[in-house]
Order: sequence, then C-alpha cells, then structure tokens
Amino acid sequence: MGAHATKQIDSKTLWGGKISPFSTSYGKLMMWFFLVSDALTFSGLLVAYGFTRYQTLESWPIGEETFNSLPFLGHGYPLIYVALMTFILIVSSVTMVLAVEAGHRMDKKGVIKWMFATIIGGFFFLGSQVWEWSHFIHGTEFGRITLTDGSEAIVSGHFGEIKNFTVLEDGSHNKEGDIIKDDLMHTFQHAALTGNIHPGGKIHLHDGSIAQINKEHDHDMILTIKFSSSSERNVGDKIYGKKAEEEYYNSLYSGSSKVFYGAPWFEDGEHWLPTKNEYGPQQYAHFFFFITGFHGFHVFSGVLINILIFIGVLRGTYHKRGHYEMVEKTGLYWHFVDLVWVFVFTFFYLV
Repeated sequence: MGAHATKQIDSKTLWGGKISPFSTSYGKLMMWFFLVSDALTFSGLLVAYGFTRYQTLESWPIGEETFNSLPFLGHGYPLIYVALMTFILIVSSVTMVLAVEAGHRMDKKGVIKWMFATIIGGFFFLGSQVWEWSHFIHGTEFGRITLTDGSEAIVSGHFGEIKNFTVLEDGSHNKEGDIIKDDLMHTFQHAALTGNIHPGGKIHLHDGSIAQINKEHDHDMILTIKFSSSSERNVGDKIYGKKAEEEYYNSLYSGSSKVFYGAPWFEDGEHWLPTKNEYGPQQYAHFFFFITGFHGFHVFSGVLINILIFIGVLRGTYHKRGHYEMVEKTGLYWHFVDLVWVFVFTFFYLV
C-alpha cells in the first residue's frame, strides 16, 4: 500500500454539521458569499456599458478629454486627478492590510493607527468623487458647440475670465450703466443655451435688458470634431487658434441654441435641458452616474463600517475577545471596493 492511505470519515462526522469548512469562520464565509454576488452585479453593469458603447454609432467620449481638470488649477491636466483618487484608494487598501496584520499580533495601537489612515483615505476618495460629479454635471466653460456647418466639436483651451456685464439698455430690473458682477458664468451659460448671446459680446439678460460682456481674451483654443456633417471634416479633426475662435463665436453669436454644457440631470423653470450632453451620447452619462454612484455608495458604506469597527477597537471590544476578526472581515469588503474601482477606472477612463 502507498504511504498515504485514504482517511475514512464516519457518517456522523460527514453529515453532522457544526464543522467549518476550510477552517473559516461563518462570518468570513458569509462575507465572501456577499462579495461574490456583488461582483456579479458590477460585472453585469460593466458588460452592459461595454455592449452599449460597442452598439453606439456616435463618437464615444475619451477619458483624457472629459476628465482633464484639477481643483483650483482648471483644465489641461488629463486624468491627473482621477489617477490621484485611484492612488489614494489603493493606498487605503494597503493601510487596511496593515491594520489586519496588527490585529493578528494583538497590537491594538497598530490597528487604531492603520484603520484611522484607511478612514481618511476613504473620505478623501468620497470628497474627490463629489467634486468630479459636480464638474461632470456643470461641464467646461466652453461646452460642446454645434458649428455653422452642422458639425459638433468639444472645446479645450483657456476661457477668458468674465469681469462683469455693463448694462446698455434698460430692463425690468437692470438699468443702463449698471455694472453686474454676480453670478456671471451661470448667466453667460444660460444665455448661450437659449441663444441670447449676440455679435460683439452683447448678452440679453432675463429681465429684458441688454448688456456688454466684459471678459478677458480666450487663448490656446482647440476644437475637436466629434460629429461631422461636412465632407471636408472628419471625426477627430482639430481646429486651432484664431480659426477655432472664429468658428466657435460665429456659432455662439448665431442667435440660436448651439452649445451644450456638461450633463445636467433635470429641467425646471430656470435650467434648460438639452437633448444631448457635452460629452457625447446620453447613455455615457447615464452609465457614468449609475456605476460610479453605485461604487461610491459602496465606498460610503465601507467608510461607515470602518468607523463603527474603529470605535469598537478604541473601546477594546475586540482585544477583550482575544481576536480582531471583525477588522479582517471589514478588510475583505474594503479590498473588494478597491478592486472594483480598478475595473471601473479602466472601463471609464482608460479604454
């Protein structure tokens, strides 16, 4: 006979239950079951996103063109802030590993230190996602412009700061000679959406008055064609400098709505909702909000769970039990959230 004889298991041991398979606790097994089911949900959403993108004939948005802003610094930094968010989330996964490792050594101070760092990383990611959503909803200062030949282009470059509006003709509220300094960008974009910006930089305000727009000069403007209705232009063609400015403002001053800003959610008495958004197909914005929002909800839940477990660690609850398994189970969830973001990041920003 061989050296390794088959071990016989009696029926009571085989069918009696009460034995944890793989020497794993019930709690960790249930966490793994939840994570597998949640992974299937995210997989279904990402597959649906990929299928929709493949079936859409319109030019799909490019990550580095859509997400190229940094807080306080403006535009021109493709994917830098998203990369920073991703890096912070991955670092928070590392600090979670260190918290679990400290728990195995029954090092209460180590668990406190590394869990606190994990919570801070989670808050940073959530705050960054709120900023990114706000930027995505409101869009750029230039927006997406429909040119005079029917082609559509996204616009990059430096938008000259609006200093003020000087009222030229009376309205129900504003009088000739008034200088308007409040809510300038919102007023400008609302007028652009409704076709109320005219040659020479005149703007028709909501009270019926007409004012002169006083703004700094735009520079480094680039129009990138995203939809072409002309045989002389192809999708992806770029128009630079003075020619770009001329085509942009000819359309803006045409007296009809030819510009779209961001990806607005709703229409009310004040905001006009275009039939498309600045970035391209409406489906892109729908999937972006749903998938990143669903992931953001997971991050938010993970931060709350981490805070609750962190309070238990501070009180010494798990140290008295003789183990920090709750920290380990929380870590499994947090690592899953981080891993899912890697796929979301790849699908939305890189591919």
